[in-house]
Amino acid sequence: MTTPTPAATTPTATTATRSHHPIAIIGAGLSGLTLARVLHVNGIRAAVFDLEASPSARTQGGMLDIHEDSGQRALRAAGLHDAFRRLVHVGGQALRIVDPRGVLRLAEEDDGTGERPEVDRGQLRDLLLDSLPAGTVHWGHKATGARALGGGRHEVSFADGGTITTDLLVGADGAWSRIRPLVSSAVPAYTGISFVETDLREADVRHPVSAALVGGGFFLCLGDHKGFLAHREADGGLHVYTALRVGADWLDSIDFTEPEVAKKAVLAQFDGWAEALRALVADADGPVVPRHIHALPVGHRWDRVPGVTLLGDAAHLMSPFAGEGANLAMLDGAELGQAIAAHPGDTEAALAAYEHALFPRGAAAAEESAASLATMFGDTALQDVLAQFTAHQ
Repeated sequence: MTTPTPAATTPTATTATRSHHPIAIIGAGLSGLTLARVLHVNGIRAAVFDLEASPSARTQGGMLDIHEDSGQRALRAAGLHDAFRRLVHVGGQALRIVDPRGVLRLAEEDDGTGERPEVDRGQLRDLLLDSLPAGTVHWGHKATGARALGGGRHEVSFADGGTITTDLLVGADGAWSRIRPLVSSAVPAYTGISFVETDLREADVRHPVSAALVGGGFFLCLGDHKGFLAHREADGGLHVYTALRVGADWLDSIDFTEPEVAKKAVLAQFDGWAEALRALVADADGPVVPRHIHALPVGHRWDRVPGVTLLGDAAHLMSPFAGEGANLAMLDGAELGQAIAAHPGDTEAALAAYEHALFPRGAAAAEESAASLATMFGDTALQDVLAQFTAHQ
């Protein structure tokens, strides 16, 4: 990861106490940071508030494929596309699909012409952080609620007891957004799929069999309503998502504080699968991390509420099986920033223009993601996925 600038490192524990910000963005993920950056390049200041204590408080996840028509479009609007290209993981668009016996069914090499280059999520986030003026991001501010003050102004309360007021409030605070209730009563629902995430570090040296199985890019194995999805990381490691169609309480029945216990419980779901596949879990280094996959209703939208809107997962949380979430989050941030710049002094016109494009775009992507989930974990998942890739070729 790159070394953050002061914008990413300066804690401001008391900044939020009884202060006013013309534009306040809640959440320093990809959507909120893209919005702040696009506003900055258009000469508009914004304040970003994030619950994490610092930008390095937790890891940012694995690889992202950044789409030409969404994520890359946002990076161009942010003036960061050239810098992004320097972060691209060469070879990351390669693809391997195997069956539960470990037999290779499809392989595609990365010839450098694809429109969805892979990049490390943490490096991408650092790129956005480093592009902002010092003091833009206020760390250690966990939003606990928000309320309307009238006239389009809002107040946000934080866990430390501080508050801010703002003329334009943007909820970029993810799946369980504290800002969403201002505009919508919708809450995410469990999709029926759970992930267990593992890592195999220094794969070529320490896990050569797994490294050869996964290859240099994206790896997929599906069967019996479950499977393995894996990425080769830029540092040479493998990040593995073990996906299972299970009840919402299945993960809660496992003690994930004991990695070996958790591995045993996960591998019990894969009896009879090839040992090379089971090794993606059995030989994993470090923690074993559970994650329920949630989604907002397809077509989630809200009536125009003065002075507030949503970005990214706060607006259109969807399953990851179409690869659209991060890309749309960045595009949301870029388009909102451009709308604000195009309507100086008229916040409502900017928000109306932004949401007019947001709603159909989010609905289409959420529908695609839901359909992809059904395909990938259906009765004939492997055959259906192979047919899709063959048709695409």
